[in-house]
Amino acid sequence: MVIFKRKLYDEMLRWKQESQGRTALLVKGPRRVGKSTLVRVFAQREYESHILIDFSNASKNIISLFEDMSDLNYFFLHLQTETGVVLQERRSVIVFDEVQLQPLARQAIKHLVADGRYDYIETGSLLTLKKNVQHIVIPSEETRLTLHPLDFEEFLWATGKTAGLQFVRQFWEMKRPLGLSHRKMMRDLRLYLLVGGMPQSVESYIMNNNFQAVDKVKREIIALYNDDLRKIDSSGRASRLFFNIPGQLTNNVSRYQVASAIGQKTQSTETVIADMEDSMVVTLAYHANDPNVGMGFSKDIDRYKLFLCDTGLFVTLAFWDKTHTDNIIYQQLLSDKLSANLGYVYENLVAQMLLAAGNQLYYYTFPDGNKHNYEIDFLLSRGKKLCPIEVKSSGYRTHKSLDEFCSKYSSRVGSRYLLYAKDYQHDGQTECVPFYMTGLL
Repeated sequence: MVIFKRKLYDEMLRWKQESQGRTALLVKGPRRVGKSTLVRVFAQREYESHILIDFSNASKNIISLFEDMSDLNYFFLHLQTETGVVLQERRSVIVFDEVQLQPLARQAIKHLVADGRYDYIETGSLLTLKKNVQHIVIPSEETRLTLHPLDFEEFLWATGKTAGLQFVRQFWEMKRPLGLSHRKMMRDLRLYLLVGGMPQSVESYIMNNNFQAVDKVKREIIALYNDDLRKIDSSGRASRLFFNIPGQLTNNVSRYQVASAIGQKTQSTETVIADMEDSMVVTLAYHANDPNVGMGFSKDIDRYKLFLCDTGLFVTLAFWDKTHTDNIIYQQLLSDKLSANLGYVYENLVAQMLLAAGNQLYYYTFPDGNKHNYEIDFLLSRGKKLCPIEVKSSGYRTHKSLDEFCSKYSSRVGSRYLLYAKDYQHDGQTECVPFYMTGLL
């Protein structure tokens, strides 16, 4: 198994150093994103000893220990006896992997952290963590971190480009184009767009150097997600909403049209959407009705766009009508020669990159006076100003929506960005920024 360098590792180190056992660490994220692997590696490297309890296959003896936490000396003695691991005070960690499967273990965190002898790390799905909490006390003594699919820089590290985005950052800070290096960076970005950031997909690419092998892995992950979605909603609505995401973005609609995917929208549909969001398989960008800093105040919970958590999965989902996605399609996409409009793919990519960089996703539409709408694809809040973003998949000629928005809300706007496939340049007050710089905005 290939171990990838992940940025969250440094945040986990910061938790260990600053917390000193006062909180447990909960690492959450979508399935197959690498939570268990990351936590195992962290426990092995950063502690003198560790016990890992995987609740997907834990023994009955270990599970029964959580039924009575009144005597922690008894609990720790039997836990060490069962696992054969000697725990050392303040130098050992106990990992609860897939903790959502054992609610009593999650409840025990409160007492274990108060005891203070060891550190505790949990991994789990946010959706099932929320579902499996009836009749238990939810621990407040948790620090929560989210693991996303590999971001673009992590993907570069994984594929042997150890410099990552180091030089790109320098060009960004100088506000200069990359010049001769731009085409190579765009090719690397398109490769990331196709393979995606799911660890199994990246490992398959590295081991096989074959897009069909990568596509097979991605289809297995999508099938797994579909199974999970059917558990969320046995009627199949969640599944239909999921598979309709590429079509919705392709149609360039100003919001996700629930009715076109599943028929009439009901109150229970919103519960399904909320559960899908909690699963972190999908990402929602909400409409900001009054675009300003503090966009949460005007967040329209009934008006949103749906994106996939990983653009590599999105590409495969877009070609789901085929039993597999041909290598020729991947090669044409990699060479940027496929005739299909790739705007929707890049929009999903930008959403993924912005989210991985710690941004919440908002967008804005307003009428153009001619029965159509101007649309700002994404809005960022920076200090006291807004930074509007327009996404263009190919060469730009105009950025009318961006211009009209900046004119309408001139006092609120700071930097304004056009994200596209060409090199960095200025067009008046608009910064035209290549896609691979998205995470630096």
